[in-house]
Amino acid sequence: MNEKQKTIKQPAKVKGVGLHTGNTVTLTFRPAEENTGIRFLRSDIGEDAYLEADANFVVDTARGTTLEKDGIRVATVEHALAALTGMGIDNAIIDVDCPETPILDGSSRFYVEAIEEAGIVEQNALKEYFEIKEPIRFYHKEKDCELIALPDDQYRITCLIDYQSRVLGHQHSSLNHINEFKDQIAPCRTFVFLHELEYLLSKDLIKGGDLSNAIVFVDRQVSQEELDRLATLFNRPSVAVRDEGILNNLEPYFVNEPARHKLLDVIGDLTLAGKPIKGHIIASKPGHASNVLFAKELKKHIKASLEQESIPKYNPDAQPVYDINQIKKFLPHRPPFLLVDKITEMGDSYVVGMKNVTMNEAFFVGHFPKEPIMPGVLIIEAMAQAGGILILSTVEDPENYNTYFLKIDKVRFKQKVVPGDTLVFKMSLIAPVRRGICHMRAVAYVGSKLVTEAELMAQISKK
Repeated sequence: MNEKQKTIKQPAKVKGVGLHTGNTVTLTFRPAEENTGIRFLRSDIGEDAYLEADANFVVDTARGTTLEKDGIRVATVEHALAALTGMGIDNAIIDVDCPETPILDGSSRFYVEAIEEAGIVEQNALKEYFEIKEPIRFYHKEKDCELIALPDDQYRITCLIDYQSRVLGHQHSSLNHINEFKDQIAPCRTFVFLHELEYLLSKDLIKGGDLSNAIVFVDRQVSQEELDRLATLFNRPSVAVRDEGILNNLEPYFVNEPARHKLLDVIGDLTLAGKPIKGHIIASKPGHASNVLFAKELKKHIKASLEQESIPKYNPDAQPVYDINQIKKFLPHRPPFLLVDKITEMGDSYVVGMKNVTMNEAFFVGHFPKEPIMPGVLIIEAMAQAGGILILSTVEDPENYNTYFLKIDKVRFKQKVVPGDTLVFKMSLIAPVRRGICHMRAVAYVGSKLVTEAELMAQISKK
């Protein structure tokens, strides 16, 4: 099924207090163009103060996930990100007028409600999933956390937590389909142990925290004097400890609300991998630090997958776009300097060509004759000839033009090319052709192995 990308229909505004600063924050979800992903905008800094939702920009994971790039910083991003992913949003701008998002009730509920009220629209571009094809395992020794991604045709998550606590105990939660997020996960609030709360208060680290945005677990005996002090700090008439070991500040929505909230955090943090996921994520003892490291691991796999998909394929049975005789009408080169045998594919901005490297190539006579290797400069020349065909195909009389190198840059030779190899190269325009000048990215493969890459600039001119 060809699923389309989505954005919100109109701006959606949420106002609240920042957990750490205690300042009033206005967060506005804004529509975004297709294929732009999710970005933050610090509108209090400037209209171009953008920060991509990318795991590589995470700078802090203490009590929340914080992003920063070029001095642009946004803290506690996970709940807003989880809301967008949970509602199927691919492209959005999260505009904040403060260095953190509002904590609200400690969940994603109000973000989801704002998105729903604004409406969701389909875009023209297709949704690009990262499909888990084989198990990806990650163990964070420091936190004793394990995260595993398994193949699945849906985005499913199983979360297990264990804080070695008598009052919290072992808990698990699961999300079998992302459509369940709104009702089953989004309302689940964050939680904290009383001893953590007291530490954070003593360090003045949660200026925007109160007893309405966290479930507080009490894992020790607490005197009435301490309870009275908490009531005063949070402007409550009184607080007490329930039989199940939590303060009476909130009524839990679910027995396993803490595990569900941790699942919410996993969704938000894994949004930083950059693509919607098709797979089953199993998270044991997750936390922001581990989640972000796993998101970075997923990004590596996404990059490798994209590179694999971009490898030009050669089918010897397919009819070429241009065979050797047609190529000779474009290029003035002739053997031994005609280095393209076929053009197998061509579009407006790219061309794919190939060369069969045989033992009887003239250059093998003197270039490492006892261990014949194709000279790297000739691989570059072969790619340039293929690029020349792309440009010359745009003029009516290609036989009246020559192609000249202007620049060769960022050249890397990765593997040897030897007799018997089929060299397949792809040239892609980096910028539109202007005044006969073309700037191209060039890659050459033997099978699935990248052997050479470069950036080439050339110009065509009449003879």
